[in-house]
Amino acid sequence: MDAEERELLAEALRGTMTATPAGAALDAALAEVGWEDLLAQEPEVAVPLVFSLLGETGAHASLVNDVLLAAAGQPVGGTVALPYAGGRQVVWERADAGGDGGVLDAALPLRAVDPDAADGGKAAADPVALAAGRRALGWWLVGTGRAMLDLARTHALDRTQFGKPIAAFQAVRHRLAETYVALEGAEATLTVAEDELGCLLAKAAAGQAALDAARHCQQVLGGIGFTAEHALHHHIRRALVLDGLLGNTRELTRQAGALIRAQRAAPRLAQL
Repeated sequence: MDAEERELLAEALRGTMTATPAGAALDAALAEVGWEDLLAQEPEVAVPLVFSLLGETGAHASLVNDVLLAAAGQPVGGTVALPYAGGRQVVWERADAGGDGGVLDAALPLRAVDPDAADGGKAAADPVALAAGRRALGWWLVGTGRAMLDLARTHALDRTQFGKPIAAFQAVRHRLAETYVALEGAEATLTVAEDELGCLLAKAAAGQAALDAARHCQQVLGGIGFTAEHALHHHIRRALVLDGLLGNTRELTRQAGALIRAQRAAPRLAQL
């Protein structure tokens, strides 16, 4: 797929995600667009593109199930028992969220389950599948971070104090710049992630970048960022949930350290 085809696909997917209600309806719409075929034939294009757009648009769908199932060599369309921070297991259901279905975000159809309850309960135990799922969630976290950065940047350009936009103030610029650098670094890590350790570190970097984005962008937005009417809190809640799914930043960093200690060497993760 060349650059022009990728851009056309991105526009089609963005339109689908913004025009279709999130959840089961979006699952069905993406299936019509050809998500399953794209995942099977060009996963290196499908995963970064689709998951980063889910973050940027604020939409959600149960596609992480498909990524793990496909990587484990199982038919897509089912559900997988997913490790969650703190030793819990959750399922991202194919139906829309119920009243008590959320872990941290009630809009998401996540519920705690017995690990064997899901159709693909063993998929998350496959190291290859787990690495693929972490990489996909990393792209989603980066997309969410970019959505927060865009909200903060727009506010900084529009909001004036002392007769000039607050974007002119050094403290605001530093927060926006630090957010941008963190997101770019996480994306670079995701781009080169291939093996278990690389995907683990990439997901940890993406989670930390999204949490940094939430912190800095909340400060830039000030009081309006705390209101229910503003979109920022939706992205912050999404970042918190996604950071915990398949291991949060703190847990993954500890796992990476344990792997490196066990190997007594730090492997080269990218050829620079």
